[in-house]
Amino acid sequence: MDNNSYFRIRLSTIRPDKVTTFNIYILIDGKYYLYLKIGDRISNGKIETLHNRDTGDSFFVRTSDKELYRAWVREEMNSNQLTPEQKAKILRESSIAIMEDLFEVPDVHQALDDAKPIVADFIDFMESHPESMHFMLSLSGHDFYTYNHSLDVSIYALGLGAVLGYDKKTLEELGLGSLFHDVGKRNVSLDILCKKGPLDDAEWAQMKMHATYGLQILNQHPDVSDAIKAAAFEHHESWEGNGYPQQIRGQEIHPFARIVALTDTYDAMTTQRSYNKPMSPLDALTMMKEKLAGRYDPEMLKAMHSVLFKMRAA
Repeated sequence: MDNNSYFRIRLSTIRPDKVTTFNIYILIDGKYYLYLKIGDRISNGKIETLHNRDTGDSFFVRTSDKELYRAWVREEMNSNQLTPEQKAKILRESSIAIMEDLFEVPDVHQALDDAKPIVADFIDFMESHPESMHFMLSLSGHDFYTYNHSLDVSIYALGLGAVLGYDKKTLEELGLGSLFHDVGKRNVSLDILCKKGPLDDAEWAQMKMHATYGLQILNQHPDVSDAIKAAAFEHHESWEGNGYPQQIRGQEIHPFARIVALTDTYDAMTTQRSYNKPMSPLDALTMMKEKLAGRYDPEMLKAMHSVLFKMRAA
């Protein structure tokens, strides 16, 4: 059995004393061992202890049982025994687990198809529990920065799209575009992606190529929409025309890319990373409005303020 036969889960997505519908495995010294078989349950006391020790690297489900796991999550989302905060935690943690698998899949078209249920689940949750959006953005319990960042950017983008009046079909496409906006980083050296501290000129030139790489990757799949491609290719363009890679400006930039430009920057500013301290939401938005305003669509920047105000109020 190899790593590709399994995907990672967090035990926080497993409710104590509820019978499981799939096997759960534990990874010890590179080998997978059956930990909990179908039809069993974990007691409340035991699962609390395990939650505290779960770093996100230990528990797995077979890839062949992915749909069973997703059905489990959907059932929890419809449960009247859980609070919105508990549902938000399960939804986020389960999405992170599945996304890690998606980002490793060589077939990007398959990854996009597999991501559609994640986006649909988030849209449904935001519609039924609009006051709980902030829960999903504050529950990161492990250090998969790439997956956390992409997920957060997508959640913010969906919130912004909703404020801008996008219909559900457009939101689903926006969710996918924002979720995969950094797909081009697959072709950037890990040494550059994981470097602690500023990049030198050569490294920065390579990093900037991720937008072009993203377009190249998505162009290999004819069913991927132009809007999703634009989110990957144009999200570092600037409203004033001094971005990259094309130096286009204003309305020439696709709306999805303008949304991702905002949400990508905001999440980077407010997220703890190894080489910087996070800014407060208010400080980040103030800097974007006062010092970086030329980079963004001014109407979308106002709408972003509305999204964050609603979250803060909640």
